[in-house]
Amino acid sequence: MIEVLIVDDYSAVRSGLRQLIDATPDLRVVGEAGGGDQAVAMTRQLAPDVILMDLSMPICDGVEATRRIINEDPEARVLVLTAQTDRERTIEAIAAGAIGYLVKDVEPPHLLESLRSACRGESPLDPRAARALVRAVAEAHLEPILSSREREVLALLGDGLANKQIARRLEISEKTVKNHLTKIFSILGVSGRTAAALWAARNGLTDTPASGRRESTATRK
Repeated sequence: MIEVLIVDDYSAVRSGLRQLIDATPDLRVVGEAGGGDQAVAMTRQLAPDVILMDLSMPICDGVEATRRIINEDPEARVLVLTAQTDRERTIEAIAAGAIGYLVKDVEPPHLLESLRSACRGESPLDPRAARALVRAVAEAHLEPILSSREREVLALLGDGLANKQIARRLEISEKTVKNHLTKIFSILGVSGRTAAALWAARNGLTDTPASGRRESTATRK
């Protein structure tokens, strides 16, 4: 059973989402938060599998709430569900630690499957959000896209370290490393470790030239 925390400042939205989710056999709503501060507290208390997070909320918005949740628990899975499709907010949410980004016109079956995907550590992205991230990466806006931890993971990957070695170096779990890499691959628009390592080398995250990375990283897991 996948446990979901719904975060939205409109009670009608929360009610509709609860009805949809609770009607699905493998999903269950464990709580509702009407704002960012409450979302942080309830995540700490309930430890849901997925936090379904709106962005536009007063006082503490979804970006700030996501950042605080991830700072407390890097393995938390925040899936954004918002009406906002602008590029800046997309990048802010992903940089804060959201694992995925959906827009509120998403079809119900896709929303439910995205909750499952997020629980598995995958990164469901609305095509509009994906395009925004690809454009930002193409313009080499690395700083506002990747968090400092994600840059560290990517740099170590670019240096040829396996997941276990990265985990030991950064004193985090191997599962957390895998979660970071899943999101990094999605943000960079690459298909796997080798392409990400080449990207890191070409963009100055490592001291090793890109030409030396293809073979050394292709077989590492």
